[in-house]
Amino acid sequence: MSLKIAFGGKGGVGKTTITSLIARCLAAKGENTVIAIDADPVTNLAAGLGISEQDPITPIAELTELIAERTGAEPGTMGGFFTLNPRVDDIPDRFSRERDGVKLLVMGTVKSGGSGCICPESTILKALMTHLVLYRDDIVLMDMEAGVEHLGRATSSSVDALVIIVNPGARSRVAAEQITKLGNDIGIRNIVVLGNRVRGEEDKELIRESLEGHEILGFLPEMEEVIMADRKGVRPFDDISTAPPELFDIAANLEALDK
Repeated sequence: MSLKIAFGGKGGVGKTTITSLIARCLAAKGENTVIAIDADPVTNLAAGLGISEQDPITPIAELTELIAERTGAEPGTMGGFFTLNPRVDDIPDRFSRERDGVKLLVMGTVKSGGSGCICPESTILKALMTHLVLYRDDIVLMDMEAGVEHLGRATSSSVDALVIIVNPGARSRVAAEQITKLGNDIGIRNIVVLGNRVRGEEDKELIRESLEGHEILGFLPEMEEVIMADRKGVRPFDDISTAPPELFDIAANLEALDK
């Protein structure tokens, strides 16, 4: 299976938690390699996957020696000459951390010139994202920034879906409309909504009505296990088979996109 899914949403909606849980659900089947991409500047996907942060993970954008070797230019520089198509095919296996069949890659951010700069770090990140989306025969789940800034036009049309996480609250629903527009602008063809922290049919209907015209991938209830795990600093549902059935239904709906 070659499945490429981007997860977006307003900060605080549970995007990272859901990305990690779905990654673990898909990996538990043991049928495919699952790569989870932390492309959010506030990197905490490792915690959701249960990967120890005692040994800090160096983001790809901060691998200065690798970037200089592959691009021919020192990170932090702009202008001049450097390779725009650096080799990146070995990066997912060399620099990922793995637990329970999920490989985690932390992208990091470009600290000089903004995310749109033409610089060695940006070149590596864009080349790596393109490789993961276009050339890896794996399940790739991407925990994005609030928008979809890491996805360029060259790769966006090959993403199977952009899943926008929303809560019943008005601000997350407004953000969903903005992210939908960003996704449409860069050519993502399949944009769906996943309702999180819903407390009943009233919340579900509110999301359906306020985001009329959006396909609803599914709904997840407010989960006490997630709240308690966050307080303790551990991953929720250490035995993923004990997670709510709705989560596995959503994972199955995503798999169906590859059919």
